[in-house]
Amino acid sequence: MKKFFFLFILSLFVFSQLKAQKIDTLSITLENVKYPYPVKYFPINTEGQDIKMAYMDIQPAQAANGKTAILFHGKNFGGYYWTNVIKALTQIGYRVIVPDQIGFGKSSKPFIHYSFHQMASWNKRLLDTLGVQKTVVLGHSMGGMLATRFALMYPEKTEKLLLENPIGLEDYKTFVPYVTTEQQYQTELKTTAESVRKYYQSSYFTYWKPEYEYLVSVAGGVTLSADYPRWAKVAAMTFTMIYEQPVVYEFQNLKVPTVLFIGKEDKTIVGKGLLSPDQQAIHGQYRLLGKQTAAKIIGAKIIEFDACGHIPHIEIPTEFLVALTGSL
Repeated sequence: MKKFFFLFILSLFVFSQLKAQKIDTLSITLENVKYPYPVKYFPINTEGQDIKMAYMDIQPAQAANGKTAILFHGKNFGGYYWTNVIKALTQIGYRVIVPDQIGFGKSSKPFIHYSFHQMASWNKRLLDTLGVQKTVVLGHSMGGMLATRFALMYPEKTEKLLLENPIGLEDYKTFVPYVTTEQQYQTELKTTAESVRKYYQSSYFTYWKPEYEYLVSVAGGVTLSADYPRWAKVAAMTFTMIYEQPVVYEFQNLKVPTVLFIGKEDKTIVGKGLLSPDQQAIHGQYRLLGKQTAAKIIGAKIIEFDACGHIPHIEIPTEFLVALTGSL
């Protein structure tokens, strides 16, 4: 009887774990993903295609300070993961604009030439349309590469550049073997919810918590869509964009106040799976890369976080938000 009871309890536990990890099918434009604030769409015409860029435009929760912040998401994310940052900024009087870049989130997934220069220009056009003259630019991960390009192209538009564990602190093409976009597409097609979870657990966080599962539910949910091949193709195209369009050689050209927020346990490398363990050990070391990058940027400040990986605003939200708002 005791053995039966033990097995019964174990089966309930396993069932609950499977239920907790159940992934629902999502469309590749995330229509069935609820964003924290209303989503609007900015029309764009490029390469003969009419496309649209999704964005949230959130007004200050407290007395407006007349300032605006724009948030650029990472490659594997969209505007949905900025909720706590939006709340913190609007509480101190900021208007906050949160785009999903073309090819990501709720935005269109066109087959086009993806370029950080073009993305930066689209974001400037969005800001111009919204009547924003100057903005704080916060970029996380790939969004850090985009934010850097934006600040290089439009210094007059950039009040301050804030980089949260940006990628591109190294030139990946100097040590990551080249793969064609088609080869990367075939790799992307193999993605599953479980492979996403394993990657996030091993690469993004120092300690996995159940509350991070919502990130897996989005990135894993789209793999179940009949349209997933389009998502995978765009993911491969933006992988190529990152690989072929480094910003690492231009940090010294930045002319705007810059702050780097670095989780020191981050070991992100774009194309990490193409490297041997020995090669992986000498690259993606953010405890070194953060300092090296800050030294290249005139007047830059760096705030480092111990026991934190690739996404400080999720892994150590209180500490990150105190540092962020203090830097403003």
